[in-house]
Amino acid sequence: MGTPIDRAPLAERVEELLAADGPLPIVEAGDPVLRRVAEPFDGQLEPSLLGRFVEALRVTMQAAPGVGLAAPQVGVGLRIAVIEDPAPVPDEVRVARGRVPQPFRVLVNPSYEAVGAGRAAFFEGCLSVPGWQAVVARHTEVRLVARDAFGRAVDEVFAGWPARIVQHETDHLDGTLYLDRAELRSLASNRAMAELWGQVTPERAAAGLGFGLPGSAGSGGPAGPAV
Repeated sequence: MGTPIDRAPLAERVEELLAADGPLPIVEAGDPVLRRVAEPFDGQLEPSLLGRFVEALRVTMQAAPGVGLAAPQVGVGLRIAVIEDPAPVPDEVRVARGRVPQPFRVLVNPSYEAVGAGRAAFFEGCLSVPGWQAVVARHTEVRLVARDAFGRAVDEVFAGWPARIVQHETDHLDGTLYLDRAELRSLASNRAMAELWGQVTPERAAAGLGFGLPGSAGSGGPAGPAV
């Protein structure tokens, strides 16, 4: 457990962020906070401040818009993330990605492990790397262990696109960006995605840009939402 002196800077930082109305500013790649392992949450923010911070993360995520947001993405090095995905996608995208609606969730001190050996590759984006997307191969199913905002245990298996969101956001808390796991030959601007690579699966992008995909059927997807 940290001392009050240890806790003060983080609480003060959060209070400063919350002093302004509206969505919080999102930190972009190149800021050291995105490359540090976030500090486990053990009460650094008292309950009412934690509740206000979580709500600000929700507002910021929705305004971006994105389907997930980790505390380091707003400059706070705590192991806290939020996810939510209404999944307003066509049926062909839903089937290809396994993208189903996810309610708003708060993940405190999350960690994940793969369930099985399945992997799938899709284009992914990130609110901290605006304007770009790349193909990332990730586990198709993971077991997430965490706490919620009230300290209750979370132990749940996620599959498909929800599993991708969980992995992306938990990686943020370990100082890892999606580009660290991406096939860099697939890196494409949002303009290129709109003009060239918006297909349901990335096979055409793989052929055109010269990169490989894990497996075959069901291993791809169109441009992904930012998280």
